Amino acid sequence: MIMHPAIKLRHIRAFLDIAAEGNMTIVAKAQGITQPALSRTLAELESLLGAPLFYREGRKLVLTPSGKLFRQHASVGVQAFERAVSALSVDRGEGRLEVGVLPSVATRLFPRVALLFNQMYPQTVLSVTTGPNFFLLNGLRRGTQEIMLGRMPRAEEMADLTFEHLYDEDVLLVARAGHPMAGAPAEQAVARSPLILPPEGALIRRAVDDYLISIGLGKIRPAFETVALPLGRRICLDSNALWFISKGVILEELDRGELVALPTGKTSLAGAIGITRRREADNPQPLDSLCQLLRDAVRDGLNN
Repeated sequence: MIMHPAIKLRHIRAFLDIAAEGNMTIVAKAQGITQPALSRTLAELESLLGAPLFYREGRKLVLTPSGKLFRQHASVGVQAFERAVSALSVDRGEGRLEVGVLPSVATRLFPRVALLFNQMYPQTVLSVTTGPNFFLLNGLRRGTQEIMLGRMPRAEEMADLTFEHLYDEDVLLVARAGHPMAGAPAEQAVARSPLILPPEGALIRRAVDDYLISIGLGKIRPAFETVALPLGRRICLDSNALWFISKGVILEELDRGELVALPTGKTSLAGAIGITRRREADNPQPLDSLCQLLRDAVRDGLNN
């Protein structure tokens, strides 16, 4: 069967993103398009292929057998295409290393490593993309990024990927300095204050939801959802809001005393941080050097 000439790269990218996330709303927001437009793109692809690619299970879109088969080959094809584009850049003498970095690592650890890398490879452009976990994972699978640095992906996301643990990082409950509920038990402080949660789809959201259930607040409605530092920081500083956020995102604010961590009495909010890469990917010397710099930086405590 010859591929239908009307199938475009946008169809394939939309399909792969939906397959990774299972949620139209989240993918549409990440791609900067409306959900109806994304639905039309998927419907076009299914019509051109002559097979349904997803079925709905509750609120989640799940791959059909045809969808699983198509994903396997489409992912390889897009990776090959991206590598071809990258090869042209190298041939033109434009050394470039693409890296995906979650916000919790982008604040302190990775800038330090990036400066050391630049000293070692001044002719190599270190291109860094930040964003939510599913967005970076999709880039990793498509070959637009060589590695992803951040929290360990869920088990169902690890097909064809490997994860190297670097350190564990806490999710904290933080407030502005002088918050009136700072000395109260966490369940009272959360119940009586505006709440900022990680958005649906964020890796740390599941751990936070489980914690809220454990303190009898599983049905609490947040005022805001974000892991973005400029927004969350400003809301906390200008109000009595409390924010569940990865420690790495707010290290500078904690050091300056602008934000303080409220005790939660739980250790289950910690999660693994490390390097995720494609299992069969090539590892050029600059990439190996970058990974070693990350290991050395963690060993030397530069992530704190």
